[in-house]
Amino acid sequence: MQSPESFVAHPAPGRACGTCTLCCKVYDVPAVESIAGQWCRHTVSGRGCAIHATRPDHCRAFHCLWMTEGWLGPEWKPDRAKMVLTLDPVSRNMNVQVDPGQANAWKREPYYGQLRRWAVASADKGRHVLVHVNKTTTLVLPDRDVALGTVAPDERIVTRSRMTPQGLTFDVEKVKSAA
Repeated sequence: MQSPESFVAHPAPGRACGTCTLCCKVYDVPAVESIAGQWCRHTVSGRGCAIHATRPDHCRAFHCLWMTEGWLGPEWKPDRAKMVLTLDPVSRNMNVQVDPGQANAWKREPYYGQLRRWAVASADKGRHVLVHVNKTTTLVLPDRDVALGTVAPDERIVTRSRMTPQGLTFDVEKVKSAA
């Protein structure tokens, strides 16, 4: 498994973090002893990182989808949306890391409708839209949302589609990854 530092994305033209620091709250960053759900101790509200020049490679290499994808509108900037979007470079799953102080932000419009459309577009490719509030994960499916609880590092999510009298639905399970 490659480390996140090995996948370097670059900002889209005209994109900058500015005063947005939500990634400094929603992720675990062991190198600076930062725990998801709590502001990193190096975050200066409205200004950014107090150790920007010496920040860990993990932080240095990170750019959310709003930063790298110019097609995402201003409503998706994390400090406005209250969520940070990323694509897993291996699985291509979309991860939606939600500010735990605004845990239902992903259920508001225009966000929820778009997450559902992404789920529809991803389903036939075996990719998922995963919403995380700290360590709790919800899978957004084309027909419903499935609360998965905590997904362990050695687990993966498997979905299988099937036709029912009500239309297409998906069966979901967490399985242990192959060693």
